[in-house]
Amino acid sequence: MAKLLSCVLGPRLYRVYRDRGPARPSGDGDEAAEGAQDGSWESYYQPRTLEKHADSILALASVLWSISYYTSPLAMFYLYRKGYLTMSKVVPFSHYAGTMLLLLAGVACLRGIGRWTNPQYIQFITILEDSHRIGTPEIKKKLASYNFDFRSWPVDFRWDEASSRSDSRGISLLRPEPKHRSVANGFLHAIKKLPCQIASYMVAHTFGRRMLYPGSVYLLQKAVMPMLLQGQARLVEEYNGKRAKLLACDGNEIDTMFMDRRESSEPHGKKLVICCEGNAGFYEVGCLPTPLDAGYSVLGWNHPGFAGSTGVPLPQNEANAMDVVMQYAIHRLGFLPEDIVVYAWSIGGFTATWAAMSYPDISALVLDASFDDLIPLALKVMPESCRGLVTRTVRQYLNLNNGEQLCRYQGPVLLVRRTKDEIITTTVPEDIMSNRGNDLLLKLLQHRYPKVMAEEGARVVREWLEASSAVEEASVYSSYEVDEDWCLSVLSSYQAERGGHFPWSVGDDMTPEGRRQLALFLARKHLRNFEATHCTPLPPHAFRLPWHL
Repeated sequence: MAKLLSCVLGPRLYRVYRDRGPARPSGDGDEAAEGAQDGSWESYYQPRTLEKHADSILALASVLWSISYYTSPLAMFYLYRKGYLTMSKVVPFSHYAGTMLLLLAGVACLRGIGRWTNPQYIQFITILEDSHRIGTPEIKKKLASYNFDFRSWPVDFRWDEASSRSDSRGISLLRPEPKHRSVANGFLHAIKKLPCQIASYMVAHTFGRRMLYPGSVYLLQKAVMPMLLQGQARLVEEYNGKRAKLLACDGNEIDTMFMDRRESSEPHGKKLVICCEGNAGFYEVGCLPTPLDAGYSVLGWNHPGFAGSTGVPLPQNEANAMDVVMQYAIHRLGFLPEDIVVYAWSIGGFTATWAAMSYPDISALVLDASFDDLIPLALKVMPESCRGLVTRTVRQYLNLNNGEQLCRYQGPVLLVRRTKDEIITTTVPEDIMSNRGNDLLLKLLQHRYPKVMAEEGARVVREWLEASSAVEEASVYSSYEVDEDWCLSVLSSYQAERGGHFPWSVGDDMTPEGRRQLALFLARKHLRNFEATHCTPLPPHAFRLPWHL
């Protein structure tokens, strides 16, 4: 009876990996049969008829519930206008709802019976129960042979496991700036701004965060679930991926996948690339394949509320998730910070720059199609009349200040700008100067080299950024006759004499011509163009580590 109850309440099982062998057989016939016996490829889990049909009914009910949840404000308004929200109408409706819940509970019991009669599921649920009760490496290795609803996966690493860390980084990761004002003025100001505060909170926590992170919407995740399962299967089957659940300091569970190339013949295998996905990206189908196919060890993770990760993708939760991912990479996977590269695409630039700011010893930071600040992009898609509300909402609840965080990192940085980007431009894709990647580069260079990036330096860099093709870019660069050897010698001499901590005062006693040459040289070393739209995958050959002296 206990096993039957476990089958009723147990998670949905998607796939069973017979073995996590090194390669899939490429032939067919006898070779494929031999591969299946060797266990070098995976197979779908085959549910019994009763479980299959019950699962379909429960999945349909889940989708209908999600649709009703998102449309509930309109439905309530309609019912109110029609006079249906009265006790005489609500009581019969509650009876219907109760009957429906009982029917769904019966369907869940029938699904449990179908699982109970399936030896494959019985074996899985036994291993899952053992993993929660015992949790030995052998049991976890057996559990890794199954792909199932990640909510039931046991926690593999906690944010507080690294006892050697002296700080409590996860308690308050994004501290607001202190406000110096009298208590009376502060109270009156708070009362005056209360309606605006309420409006900003409602906007941020209803449609605001869903517009910013559409990948957290349940219906979208349901639609892409087959692609996610296929992506997981590829990572596990072809790259021996290791899936793990990390517990962040806010209680959110973070879904991760690690591909270890340290023992392979790949020259870059000892470097770990941590991938930060976009606002509708998942490690299963996002930017992770770029460094993976380039031969690096790779750690991917999903935003809070995406796929197997729990929670909602707000800035604080994002920072908490990135923190536990970094701790997992260092303290469990055994990578030194000096061997870790953080790679981000689009909105992933927020967590990437946060990691670079908070873990300054990492090897490098690569930002692809990212931006400096969210406000210009938010204003682009909202009515002009909402400018004040949008600005206040972003600053208080959705403040993705990538540029500010980037300037707090001292290490090597590479920015990849998409020349046909339609997402992070504030006008049209053809207007390359409205690409917010330009502003990210300018903020970085102006912080690190303020003397070089004075009026003349900033002007020539903007002229170089206006080039929309490699030919135009080279033409601008050559027109100023940049002497790269001289630029390198100037920077190397300054670093040898005064150290490498930014900002530098190099260029203080330099001629305008020298500042122009140095500004163009630095811009070219920190930004590379990629002729593509925002969502075009970056090819592996285009992934490279940043320049450094």
